[in-house]
Amino acid sequence: MIAVWGLTWKELVRKRVTLMTIIMTVLFWIAYWFIADAIAGGEVNVATSMNLFENFARSAMIMTLGFFFGAFAVSFLSIFSSVAAVTGEAEQGVLQSVLARPITRWKWFLGRWLGFVSYVALYAFLLFSSIILISWAETGVLFNMMVYFKSLLFFMSVIPLLVSLTMLGSCYLSPLGNGIWMTMLFGMGWLGSTIGRFMSTGRIQMKGMQTLETITGLIKLAMPADTLQQRMLNELFSISELRGLYNINAELSIFSINGAASNSFLIYCGIYTAALLGIGILIMRRKDF
Repeated sequence: MIAVWGLTWKELVRKRVTLMTIIMTVLFWIAYWFIADAIAGGEVNVATSMNLFENFARSAMIMTLGFFFGAFAVSFLSIFSSVAAVTGEAEQGVLQSVLARPITRWKWFLGRWLGFVSYVALYAFLLFSSIILISWAETGVLFNMMVYFKSLLFFMSVIPLLVSLTMLGSCYLSPLGNGIWMTMLFGMGWLGSTIGRFMSTGRIQMKGMQTLETITGLIKLAMPADTLQQRMLNELFSISELRGLYNINAELSIFSINGAASNSFLIYCGIYTAALLGIGILIMRRKDF
C-alpha cells in the first residue's frame, strides 16, 4: 500500500494538472497581492484599540476573497487529480498489470486514496499559509495559532470527501464523464449553499420557501463542500465569539458567512466520507476489469 501511495505521488507530479495548478496559483498570488494591497489601503496598519475592528474587517475581507479562490482551487485539484483513478488505469491496461501482482485490491485502492488526499493536502497547506501571510503583510493582523490550526483542518476536510466521491465515480464512469459529473455536482452544491445563505439572511422572500429550503438542504447533504468552507471561515473569524459585539457580515456584504456546518453536520460529513470510501473499496474488490 505504501508503494502504491508513493507511485501515486510520482504520477501526480508528472501530470499536467499539477503544472496548470502551479501556474494558476502563481498568477493568483500576484493578483491577490495587488487586491489585498488595494483593500488594505496600500500601507500596513498597526492594530491599536482605535482601529482594531477596522483592521480586522480589512483582514477578514482579504482572507475571505483569498479563500473563495482557495476553496475552488483545492476542490478542483481533488477532483481532477483522482478523476481517472480506476477506469483511466483500466483503459490504459495499467490496472490489470498491477492487480496481477501480489497486492490485494483494497490495499491498492486505499493506497491510491492516501496518495491523492496527501498530495492535495500539501497543496492546501501551502495555499492556506500563503493567503494568511499576504493578509498579515498587508494589514498586520495575526490571529491565534490555534485558530489557524482549526481553520486549516476545516479547509482540508473537503479533500477526503471529494477524493472519495471522485474515486467512487471512477469505478463506473470514464475520466471525462466522471470529471463532468463531479464538476456539475460540486457546482450544484455551491449553488445550493449560496441560495441557503441568502435565504438565511432574509434577502430572498418568495412563495415556496419551504420547498426551496428542502431542495437546498438535500443538495448540501449530497455535496457539503461549501458548508464546510463556511465553517472554516466561521472558525477563522471567530463569528460565534464575536456575536453581539461585532457583526463582521455587515462588512463582508455578498461574501457574508452564513450556513456554517454544525457539529452534528460535521459528524454526518465524516460518516458520509467513510461510507463513500468503504463503498468504493467494496466495488473495487468485486468489479471485473
